[in-house]
Amino acid sequence: MTQQPEVPKAPEAKPIGEVTHYFGKIGVMALDLSDTLSVGETIHIKGHTTDLIVTVESMQIEHESVPKAGPGDSIGIKVGEKVRPGDKVYRAE
Repeated sequence: MTQQPEVPKAPEAKPIGEVTHYFGKIGVMALDLSDTLSVGETIHIKGHTTDLIVTVESMQIEHESVPKAGPGDSIGIKVGEKVRPGDKVYRAE
């Protein structure tokens, strides 16, 4: 019996941030970034009960619109569904 060659596993996606708050009335999440993020990128929000893909149409830092944010920034992004604090945010492939 011949041994099958081992198939390399795809690298696990690294989160680019974490949800810290969700403002239900306006449908906006607060996100602490650990990597860069730009308007126009698509993100995947994943948690125990959350699995959502969103294209970033706009983002704000302290109520000011910005085109790009980086590690350490806390930003607001409009999302179409409820997300929860602790949900991880990944760059969608």
